[in-house]
Amino acid sequence: MPIEIKKSTGEEMLGLEIENLTKFFGGVEALDQLSFSVEPHEIKAVIGPNGAGKTTLYNVITRVFPATSGKVKFKGKDITNLKSHDIARMGIARTFQDARIFKDHTALANVMTGYHQVMSAGLFDSGLSLPKARKEEQRAREISMEWLTFVGLKRDASRLAGDLPHGTQKLVELARALVSDPTLLLLDEPATGLNDAEREHMSQLLYQLRERGKTTMLVEHQMEFVMGVSHHVLVINYGKKIADGTPAEVQNNPEVITAYLGGEVNA
Repeated sequence: MPIEIKKSTGEEMLGLEIENLTKFFGGVEALDQLSFSVEPHEIKAVIGPNGAGKTTLYNVITRVFPATSGKVKFKGKDITNLKSHDIARMGIARTFQDARIFKDHTALANVMTGYHQVMSAGLFDSGLSLPKARKEEQRAREISMEWLTFVGLKRDASRLAGDLPHGTQKLVELARALVSDPTLLLLDEPATGLNDAEREHMSQLLYQLRERGKTTMLVEHQMEFVMGVSHHVLVINYGKKIADGTPAEVQNNPEVITAYLGGEVNA
């Protein structure tokens, strides 16, 4: 089980804060006055039935979609209306349900694409292959190899990503998210489709990332994984929060049992 997280207060709260977040698509309310927080260094899971609003939540946090109302705060700053690339530069990185990798590129090349947002060399420098750009490209290669080694894929660095098994592709995507050195990771179904050994490896990586100072939020439908790795679990249904507590509290919440855990579990 992960180490217990003590709740921060006042100026110590430098994690993620969601305040009355609402998102409409036409007449459909995908997020309904959603409020919660993710503490620094916490591993927090978000669960709920299909259509609950989990992916919409990620898309609003990262400004893929604008919020209809409400606020998203990160490190004490309002990021609700920032552009996606500015949010990424503040230290938020994400993965996706389906590993969005470049299948005809190597694992290393895929990870290196995640470094571009922190590079200081401009397109002009890169296009002319000036010394500054060459130096940063070498730095990107070195850091990408470090993260590939961290997730256990050092030997697969030169393999085409499309030739790698599903579970390995998810690790490539995780390394790509980590290469920009984010503070907050938004993981979308990191354990889905993995076998028992792969899920255990993924959980150990999340523990190690916490020890390195990372904060993780994950959407997942593998309940054994969720309950084993998470400090707290947020349950949403129809875009509305129905529970937010420790795994034990959530598992014993009558409303959660009725709406979610008592039936087929799907994220």
